[in-house]
Amino acid sequence: MAAQRYYYSDTISNFLNRSNEEIIGKLTLASQHDINDDTSNSWLEEVEILKNVLTPYNERGSLYFEYNIPRMGRRADVIVVIDEIVFILEFKTAGSRFTHDAITQVWDYALDLKNFQEGSLERIIVPVLVATLERNNNCDFSLNPFKDNVYEPLRTNANRLCDAFSISLENIPHPKIEHSDDRDDQWAKSGYEPTPTIIEAAIALYEENTVEDITKHGGDIDKASAELCNIINYCRKNNRKAICFITGVPGAGKTLIGLNTAIDQFNRGEKAVYLSGNFPLVEVLQEALTRDYIRRDRIKARIESRRACTKEEAKSRVKAFIQMIHHYRDLYLEGTEVVDNEIKPIEGYFQSHADKAYIPAEHVAIFDEAQRAWTGDELKRFMREKKGIRDFPYSEPEYLISCMNRQLDWGVVICLVGNGQAINKGEAGLTEWIESISRSFKDWDVYMSKYLLESGDIKKAELELIEQQLKPREDLHLKMSMRSFRSEKVSIFVNQLLALQRDEAAETLKELENYPIVITRSLDKAKQWLRDHARGSERYGLLASSKAERLKAISINVRYQPDFVHWFLEDDTDIRSSNALEDTLTEFKVQGLEIDWACVAWDADLRLNENQTAWQHYQLRSGTKWQNINKPINQQYQINAYRVLLTRARQGMIIVVPNGDNGVPPDETRKPEWYDGIYNYLRSIGIEEI
Repeated sequence: MAAQRYYYSDTISNFLNRSNEEIIGKLTLASQHDINDDTSNSWLEEVEILKNVLTPYNERGSLYFEYNIPRMGRRADVIVVIDEIVFILEFKTAGSRFTHDAITQVWDYALDLKNFQEGSLERIIVPVLVATLERNNNCDFSLNPFKDNVYEPLRTNANRLCDAFSISLENIPHPKIEHSDDRDDQWAKSGYEPTPTIIEAAIALYEENTVEDITKHGGDIDKASAELCNIINYCRKNNRKAICFITGVPGAGKTLIGLNTAIDQFNRGEKAVYLSGNFPLVEVLQEALTRDYIRRDRIKARIESRRACTKEEAKSRVKAFIQMIHHYRDLYLEGTEVVDNEIKPIEGYFQSHADKAYIPAEHVAIFDEAQRAWTGDELKRFMREKKGIRDFPYSEPEYLISCMNRQLDWGVVICLVGNGQAINKGEAGLTEWIESISRSFKDWDVYMSKYLLESGDIKKAELELIEQQLKPREDLHLKMSMRSFRSEKVSIFVNQLLALQRDEAAETLKELENYPIVITRSLDKAKQWLRDHARGSERYGLLASSKAERLKAISINVRYQPDFVHWFLEDDTDIRSSNALEDTLTEFKVQGLEIDWACVAWDADLRLNENQTAWQHYQLRSGTKWQNINKPINQQYQINAYRVLLTRARQGMIIVVPNGDNGVPPDETRKPEWYDGIYNYLRSIGIEEI
């Protein structure tokens, strides 16, 4: 159910003339949750405070209580619009201090509206933290604007809230337009098109928001989600089995679609599971969802006078629909054996082939990054070495489909497919999925976009193998990236940069006006650049290739593996957070995830030849010299590693290319000419130096 935009709105004039009881009554009726005394008392205090301070603006604006911020899964306490300036008020009626968390919260509200609400794009936005009992001398009304006309949060108590309004209105240049109820209403109900991080999206979806609430309306994601829902319903009604391939550019929202489908089916009472072989992604999402579930359950527990759930209980619920693909695979190995080159139930282990322990509990299984599923040789090696199973007969795609094929009625397998980001050996790619279907599952329906053929990810001969089963659905391909809400052309630019298409990359870079990309030779400058650009809870961090071992000379040690869950989820008061800028993650830990601002440190593992016409690929050996990487597949893995790193940032990035070493004696593993070649190439494209 889509959330209401706000619980109560009015002109300032009408608000001042209404009784407190009427206003609280409207708020209570609009709320979708049980209201306790604490909430009612807080609302009453906010109403009384605002009636005392808004009298001078009687005919100049409107206000909105409990204004919805779907991307964050929260509501701003009060928004007051006066003379076209949008004041976002966060009240801390029980607190007497300006806490870091509260300042961050109100700043995030302001940034969300500025970035994603159509009516706020040209507005001045002033966030205000109101700690009602804070001392007067701790209040701060400094007006510090940023380029986008979002101000640093003002801090006030209840007594001086009037000063927050008057100082802002008197000193911030803004158009003096006669107040119009219609214009304020148009602002309040204007289009909201957020592009949440995958963590934010998972939390919002889990809180039973819809994908329309938290993402761009009418886009690729809406169409693909609706198409999947139709396919699932068709298979359920007609006892069919089907496999669907979702494709798209990096950051287009494939993972979001997978999570949305799993959670949507889960909320409808249909068991579905989201599976990924990306261990960091699963761990971060599980922990984020667990923390959010605990937070929400504690609030409900207070209202319902019951015990709040434990972390173990919350995590168990989360794991019901999001799991590691390997755990799922191993679960359905139980009670089976290899017989005549097939996996079959061990005689007597199950009561029948219809035993619930043999048939998957879910009718819908979503495999994220399906192209990374293992080849037959890689899975055979793993099963032999780790499970003691000799001559395992299937590749991972074939085995995973075979598990759903055990269903007696219907089942749907959804494969989320990325391209250009293979970074591990043994990955089967799409070819093995197609060949598995053709070889063993000829009665299954296959849904995909013709884009797969056009892109070269599937050859025409491979597609012909499933021609009779194929049901083309063009909405299953996502054309636009949503990772960077500031520019949809970042992935194009990165592809051109890595393809050494200098002129094309230079032209694309000119179109990235709202997505800053800069370069520097100094890690310290890069860190300061990140701190200067990040606001609120925006996340920034250090990234580097797993083979960038000589970055250790500038205090980036890629051999050290920090706890990536803390790196992604803790705030900047925690030294384990990405924002502390102390720990660096590699492509293996950030693939599928994202941050707002990134520093990508570039080492000599990927360097240019003298003519800058080809990449040269190296890895450090024995701590004394770089060794050539000669296998084409390993060279491609390395290019893809940098592609992953260069497409993690949502709002902008800085690239650090060290100077190298020309001391006496020189460090032969850090020759300046290697780094100069990289730096000069990036500069020649037009990337700004700092």
